[in-house]
Amino acid sequence: MKDSQVREMFDAIAPSYDFQNSFLSLRIDVGWRRRLARMASSENPQVILDAAAGTAEVALELSRRAPRARVLGVDFSPAMLAKGKTKLQGLRENNRIDLACGDCRQLPVAAESVQAATMAFGIRNIQERQLVLKEFHRALTPGGRLFIMEFGLPDVPILGPLYRFYFHHVLPAVGNAISRTNYAYTYLRDSVLAFPDDDAFLAELSSAGFTECGVTLLTFGVARIFSGRKPQSNRAVRSA
Repeated sequence: MKDSQVREMFDAIAPSYDFQNSFLSLRIDVGWRRRLARMASSENPQVILDAAAGTAEVALELSRRAPRARVLGVDFSPAMLAKGKTKLQGLRENNRIDLACGDCRQLPVAAESVQAATMAFGIRNIQERQLVLKEFHRALTPGGRLFIMEFGLPDVPILGPLYRFYFHHVLPAVGNAISRTNYAYTYLRDSVLAFPDDDAFLAELSSAGFTECGVTLLTFGVARIFSGRKPQSNRAVRSA
């Protein structure tokens, strides 16, 4: 699917996007976002970048988990951001969250300006993954950490085959009906299936310059969080 088509799709489903996620995941997605925010805030970052911010659900969790941090949410869908800005109105977190329209392949942030970066269910929508990962690397301060959450397929007895049947046959039909489209959740299924396996994506993180790369499985692998760290500068420090 072309970039313009993906943007149009998210603009179209923005009004019911939060409900779709909670209904189709039985609200398990709430716990996933909390886990992501807990990991991203563990080293007390001052500025956190949330790419593919959508309706600001992750940005809100980050702000609650790291009450002293500034959170910058970036997304390419104006309708999703508008929903997020409406959600923030009247909340105490509002003055610590900034939402901006932007492309993750050219992030609207200065080099080495954020201590942590997150992206939830967004990178599989972008073909130029390596360019996105290098943009994260550019934006992070030395020692900063990246956390990318994506869907996966569990590979465990009984649950694995059952979930695969649900994912292939039930999710697209029900999701398309709820979103009032005939393609949104068919696209979700196809994009998840096309995403690299864990080892391949960890290799992409490493190729972009990240170290300490790893993956944390959530709900038996229905979702997972990939993580990496931008190395500290190797420049020698001269004594006075």
